[in-house]
Amino acid sequence: MFDIVRKEINWGGRPLVLETGHIARQADGAVLVTYGESSVLCTTVGEHAPREGLDFFPLTVHYQEKTYAAGKIPGGFFKREGRPTEKEVLTSRLIDRPIRPLFHKSYRNETQVICTTVSHDLENDPDIAALIGASAALTISGMPFMGPIGAARVGYIDGEYVLNPTADQLVESQLDLIVAGTSEGVLMVESQANELTEEIMLGAVMFGHEGYQPVIDAIIDMAERAAKEPRPISETPQEILDLEAKVRKLGEAGIREAYTEKEKLVRQDKVSAAKKAVIAQLSDEEAAIASGPLKTLEKDVVRRAILDTGERIDGRDTKTVRAIESQISILPRAHGSALFTRGETQAMVVATLGTGQDEQIIDALEGEYREHFLLHYNFPPYSVGETGRIGFTGRREVGHGKLAWRALRPLLPAKEDFPYTVRVVSEITESNGSSSMATVCGASLAMMDAGVPLKAPVAGIAMGLIKEDDGYAVLSDILGDEDHLGDMDFKVAGTDTGITSLQMDIKITSITREIMEIALDQARDGRIHILGEMAKAIDSGRNELSEHAPRITTMQIPTDKIREVIGTGGKVIREICEVTGCKVDIDDEGLIKVASSDGEAAQKAIDWITSIVAEPEVGVIYTGKVVKVVDFGAFVNFFGSRDGLVHISELKNERVGQVTDVINEGDEVKVKVIGMDDRGKVKLSMRVVDQETGEELEDTRPAREPRGDGDGDGDDRPRPRRRPRRDAAE
Repeated sequence: MFDIVRKEINWGGRPLVLETGHIARQADGAVLVTYGESSVLCTTVGEHAPREGLDFFPLTVHYQEKTYAAGKIPGGFFKREGRPTEKEVLTSRLIDRPIRPLFHKSYRNETQVICTTVSHDLENDPDIAALIGASAALTISGMPFMGPIGAARVGYIDGEYVLNPTADQLVESQLDLIVAGTSEGVLMVESQANELTEEIMLGAVMFGHEGYQPVIDAIIDMAERAAKEPRPISETPQEILDLEAKVRKLGEAGIREAYTEKEKLVRQDKVSAAKKAVIAQLSDEEAAIASGPLKTLEKDVVRRAILDTGERIDGRDTKTVRAIESQISILPRAHGSALFTRGETQAMVVATLGTGQDEQIIDALEGEYREHFLLHYNFPPYSVGETGRIGFTGRREVGHGKLAWRALRPLLPAKEDFPYTVRVVSEITESNGSSSMATVCGASLAMMDAGVPLKAPVAGIAMGLIKEDDGYAVLSDILGDEDHLGDMDFKVAGTDTGITSLQMDIKITSITREIMEIALDQARDGRIHILGEMAKAIDSGRNELSEHAPRITTMQIPTDKIREVIGTGGKVIREICEVTGCKVDIDDEGLIKVASSDGEAAQKAIDWITSIVAEPEVGVIYTGKVVKVVDFGAFVNFFGSRDGLVHISELKNERVGQVTDVINEGDEVKVKVIGMDDRGKVKLSMRVVDQETGEELEDTRPAREPRGDGDGDGDDRPRPRRRPRRDAAE
């Protein structure tokens, strides 16, 4: 019934198993990948005919996690998986980026890749298995995929590279890097690092490239036994080749002239006009298919100009960074704000400080955890002079925000040292190249303006590549057109010490180590330059927080007192918050955070909590209030919620007939703690305290004479006489 093909290798100290022919047999390609005990089912389906009129490749990639994979039931009302999580969106992009450039350029059939995590061992992240599975499924599908690719995760622990570190090892690692590519070279890199040098980062990329070679060999071995017949590849029709030559003859001069314009919007208008002039000279049939040849012409003009002259679209050489202006405190009510402008790219970034109640609760397959640093990136259509849909957060926005988050996360202070939840929002107000790196720079400025004590300022830069058979050029601080028409998008962020985040996407088959090394060196020079420009505005966190930001005071209480502070059903802590107006957080270890922008209110809450958890000291005088009067004395609330008893004998230095002759309920009195009874109840005295001044008085009451022989041991008291027992006979 099943024609199962299985390939197993030992990889990174764990078994990697590829299996096809057993599950999802109606898909063009389906592979179940198991690494350790994490399993991902990867499928791909491609339509057998291209869509009419499409001038792009309609590829969609979906990575999805099922909670049953980790033995969990989804939370919420519906008890089923809903919209994609951030992890699912980011992994979908991670898979898309290295496989997209490897489809034949003439392939225009709608293609879908779906990777479903069906088992998670909580040690091996399924993202690597998903990348490998997508590559394997495409390789056996018969579609014109020029793979396979391999992928690996690289850690850096105690000065050594680690292939595919486990979740526990990643906690200790200074690096979390994912690299994917073919046997010839690297196509994609995604990483977060703790200020590592360019040499270490490049070494990690090459280590990962070597590490995934056995995976590529395993996919090829499986494909030799299980691959479907290749689909025919349609070559470019002669009519298209003839049209390309005609378009070049009619439009090259106009396109070249349009690209001499340095301002983006004016240049776009001139390029559009030049294209329209070409289309006006074509027949209706030619005009209907002219968009592709016009794009090819535009690409060739820009790329050849850079390679032949060394001068870029806006007149810069290959290494120069555009003019930069940094401003801070641009929004009066924000806790921290910055406006970072680099050429025609601009980001308005705002930092907001919150409390523990503002942390994001993330319900992942690995378990629930809280995140106290949030970074959200928004790309409104007006930033590029267009109209568009508002309100929907796309994959690109999620990806760019996460890239900036990775760049800044290693520089944040420890939560114990800075107990705030930090949310950063980047609004891209202008865009012409690398708005994600502008977000990194603006976020660093905004957080320092808010008083976040970053370990060092962070800056980012995007590098590009133009590569032809006769040479190549590495470009610093690329424009949007250079990104679109070039062969590489290489983004590097970090401090003046080292790299904190690196992302690379290659649009050609691969690049060499030499090109990556040049790009990293140029990126370091550009990053140092940008940091110098940013320092003109601010170079470290402010000493004082904004007057509008909450002040958080921390205090530690014994764990056995937590229940008293919270109260039954949260009654006590809720009352503290309502009366003082403060936010009060308490964790299981007894760490309390009191947040308020009003110093007096915060101190009131702290004093309240202190009175609940503190113990009264014997011999200390307190001011209290009589809360209850009884025949044998009065109960006085003298220490927060603590009450004590003033016995009738401790009211005055003379005999008291009735308690109400001295005090009544509601009276304010001064009392001294004279001890505790055997049940832990507090014993108080008023007679030794001056009720006017609160000063301690000398005890003038005569001591009581002891009973018995006076030795005070209590067992020599005279026993009462017993009545003589009568004889029962009487």
